[in-house]
Parts: sequence; structure tokens; C-alpha cells
Amino acid sequence: MAEMIAAIIGPEGQAAFGLSGAARLARQLPRAGMRPGDEAEASVLLRADHVYGAGVLTALAQAAPGTVLIDAEGRAVGARIDDESRDWARALVGGHGAAEGLAPGARALTGVELAGRYDQKLRKKADPLVMPARDRVAVERALFGASYKGVTDLVTKHVWPRPALAVTRFCALRGITPNQVTWASLALVILAFWLFWTGQFALGLVVAWVMTFLDTVDGKLARVTVTASKLGDVLDHGIDLIHPPFWWWAWAVGCAAIGDPIEDFALVMGVIVGGYVAQRLEEGWFIARYGIEMHIWRRFDSLFREITARRNPNLLILMAFTIFGAPREGLIAVAWWTGICFAVHLVRVAQAEIARRKGPLTSWMTAA
Repeated sequence: MAEMIAAIIGPEGQAAFGLSGAARLARQLPRAGMRPGDEAEASVLLRADHVYGAGVLTALAQAAPGTVLIDAEGRAVGARIDDESRDWARALVGGHGAAEGLAPGARALTGVELAGRYDQKLRKKADPLVMPARDRVAVERALFGASYKGVTDLVTKHVWPRPALAVTRFCALRGITPNQVTWASLALVILAFWLFWTGQFALGLVVAWVMTFLDTVDGKLARVTVTASKLGDVLDHGIDLIHPPFWWWAWAVGCAAIGDPIEDFALVMGVIVGGYVAQRLEEGWFIARYGIEMHIWRRFDSLFREITARRNPNLLILMAFTIFGAPREGLIAVAWWTGICFAVHLVRVAQAEIARRKGPLTSWMTAA
């Protein structure tokens, strides 16, 4: 099937993260199954002075001809067209007119009506972005907010957004790529490992937290600059998946290095590493068995994801114990918390199996 052509029309709005409206759309369109082209051949029209969520562009490309996309002010900003609707749609969208008096059979839809509010990839429920690019600061905030996952740990969700927005903009304007940020985070993974291994826990925690911050920045930078790549995705997720158990192992070795070894070393590390792997297996089983991610099934699961025994919540535990001079006890607390979280997830799997008998499982976010 040939790529659909989209014509980018109208004046440019304010550039956001260093990208003009037309440049941003030119990067977004191929990901939505379209390419920029001439109006005479276009099946989709889009105004360059607005920014659009990826889901909106995909939904518009798949809509029936005669579908007009309107913004929050009720003005036409895009359209799915054919030969019969080309002229009137061009006049309506090009003139940014109110979507009134449409041709017979045509319909005007908001972003929500067109694409819905649930973003499965980012695990969130929010209005899809269809926004005039008048105020750069407001647009950048909206784009950054739209790039953020809705279900994640409490540090990523509540602490990092404001500073991450500033650093993301800094990187975007200076041509720093997401993969460069990811490679920098990998270097910090190795440095934190060495610091933990040698018992330099306080400094290691500082480095680890900077790494987790960059881990937030790289993905957001990729989304707001529309530069996400398969290599970057594999690299980012691969680092995220592999490094935490090595940090906890290094922490245990570091306790011995400062003369406070963990007596039940094998048991503690077995629970932490085994529990980490087991929880990942639980999550994979949940997806394979029930067709959705465990953490988006019910509101409880999304809230519990904020504190479950993953890297950032575990770092919070270790940091608290380190402040009080008890790094060994901190790792033991992580082991306890890992075991508790594994048990909670195991109960949720059992409950999901029971619920499945009544029909397919759906996420609480998909409800209207």
C-alpha cells in the first residue's frame, strides 16, 4: 500500500524545541503512514501553525474522506480529503475557519473524538494534542507533558518533570541527540556500580540519581523532537532492564568493603535478584495471558507501580538508610520490599485469572 500524501498548509506558528510546525510534521508524518506532498495529490491537509499528537495524525489518515479535525476553538486545522472534498476542505482549513456548514456527509471532530483519550504506548489517559503554536513556552510544556508516561515510579512521575523539561529543551536546541544522552547514562551506570562496589554509597547514590534523571530525559527528548529510533529504544530499554541487579550486587559487595558485610549474602541477593527477575516474568506472563500490561489493569495497579520494587523506589530505600548510616540494613530492606511486591503481583495474577472467566481484561484507563 502506497504512502498517503499530506499537504502542510498555512502560516508557521512558534517553533517548539527548535522545530517549526512544518519541520515537526515532516518528521511525524512517516510514522503515521504519510509523507509530505503537494495539495493536488494530498489525501490529508494539516495546518503548520498547530502541533498534533501522533495518535491524532494516525487517526486522521485512517478517517473517512470529509472528516475535518478541529481544535479547542472549533476551528478547522486538518482534514481527510478526496477529489470531491478537496476544494471546500482546502478553503476551510486554509482559512482556519469555524467548522460550520460542512458539505453533506462531512463531519467535524475534535482530537478526542477522532483518536480517543487513551494512549496505550505511554500508558496514560489524556486529551490528544491539537494545539495552536502561539506561545512557545506553552507549546513546549504541552509537548513535553504529552511525551510523559502516565504509569511509572513516583520519582519519575512527581520529581523529574520540571527539571527534565528544562534539560530536554537545552539538549534539543543544541543538537544533543537522545542516543547521546542514553550513552551518557550508561557511563553513569558503570560509575555508580564502581562506587557502590567500593563502599562509596553517598557519592554512588548521587551518580545513580543523575543516571535515572538522564533516563527520563532521553525518551522525552526523542519524542518531543520526533527522533525516536529502534536502536535508541533497544539501547534505552536494554540498559533499564539489565543494570539494577548489578547495582544491588555491587551494594552488597560495598557493605563488605566498609567492614559491615551482609551475613546472609546469598539469601539477600537471591531474594533481590530472583525477585526482580520473577516480577519481570510476572509482567510478561500478564501481557501474554491477558493482552494488557499488569500495571494498567486497575487503578490500584497503576498506583502500586509508583512504589513497586523497581530501581527508583529501591534507590529511595537505600538512600534513606544510608542517610542514617545503615547501608547494610538498607539492602536488607530492599530484599523485604522485593519479596512483598512479588507477592502482591502474584495475587494480582491470580485475581486476573479469575476475572478473565467473565471476559477479556481491559484497562481502567479505557473507560470513558
